[in-house]
Amino acid sequence: MDSLRDWGWSTHFEAAFAALDAAESEPARVVEAQRELFRVVTRAGERRARVAGRLRQEEHGPLPAVGDWVAVRVEADAVAIHQVLDRRSTISRKLPGKAAREQVLAANVDTVFVVTSFNEDFSPRRVERYLTMIWEAGARPVVLLNKADLTADPETMLAQAEAVALGVPVHAVCAERDAGLAALEPYLRPGATIVLLGSSGVGKSTIVNRLMGREVQTVQGIRDRDAKGRHTTHSRQLFRLPSGALTLDTPGLREVALWITETGLGQAFGDVEEIAEACRFHDCAHTSEPGCAVKAAVDEGRLARDRLESYHKLCRELEYLERKTDPAAASNEKRRWRSIQKNMRSARKKGWTRGES
Repeated sequence: MDSLRDWGWSTHFEAAFAALDAAESEPARVVEAQRELFRVVTRAGERRARVAGRLRQEEHGPLPAVGDWVAVRVEADAVAIHQVLDRRSTISRKLPGKAAREQVLAANVDTVFVVTSFNEDFSPRRVERYLTMIWEAGARPVVLLNKADLTADPETMLAQAEAVALGVPVHAVCAERDAGLAALEPYLRPGATIVLLGSSGVGKSTIVNRLMGREVQTVQGIRDRDAKGRHTTHSRQLFRLPSGALTLDTPGLREVALWITETGLGQAFGDVEEIAEACRFHDCAHTSEPGCAVKAAVDEGRLARDRLESYHKLCRELEYLERKTDPAAASNEKRRWRSIQKNMRSARKKGWTRGES
């Protein structure tokens, strides 16, 4: 198993594999995914693999993603993925579009580098979204502001990032000039898995190339007219770094729509949650309720107004997603609106009656 340990195999996954009914299978890690074709690492080395037909049925478990540990069966020249081991962390988002469907970006990740840059791409609101996603996943976030050479005043953007990334390390780097990357060494321990998330053109592939010590990913510049990036990474692929860590580059994300979260929002907005403990009502929505400590904090300048607005926006987004994915929640919402409409009709009718008398 030494070769698998180089790819992050641990006692956790060893126990998970032992619990499977997989006598004819062996463990492997998914290191690349391109549509329905996967590349996995087994004890014998890298192999191409496909998902077994049974696993495609939803009741038999999730489909594999890059970073997953899986049970495979090797038959002649074919390798089939039959089961996905329980994940230690899952980086997910809602697929773009109206359908409420989950897209797993990476699995079994220890640290997520949220990569943005010192140009028009930088957005505190987007950083908040990423942090909500990562905290929910069970991974550790780190914010990287790349391309420090683009500004003469990096401190301002760094302060803005630190203001929303509470308790999260924030580093200014310039991967193109190999500057600041030494600060990332503590995260690159042997066997640890790191994933880079961010928009196209923020320099994720350049960071991977610098950490690898050679060019493994193609790099393109951004468009001058709008500072937008061009997609250079078209698949998710896991690389082994000289340090022994594993890093995963991902295609740029144009949209960071949240998937269902239970704890991620509260951790990303810990300041709002802490202030809310002093609200008069335990179910205060921090909008128009009397005795709202959060609104008072905004009025007194202790909490930024745009941060509270961002919190409300993400809450609405997650409530909408819950209704789309939970039939019971959708039914309750319909009943609530029917009751509101009934009361409105009743109030109008009473008003008309009084007007006619």
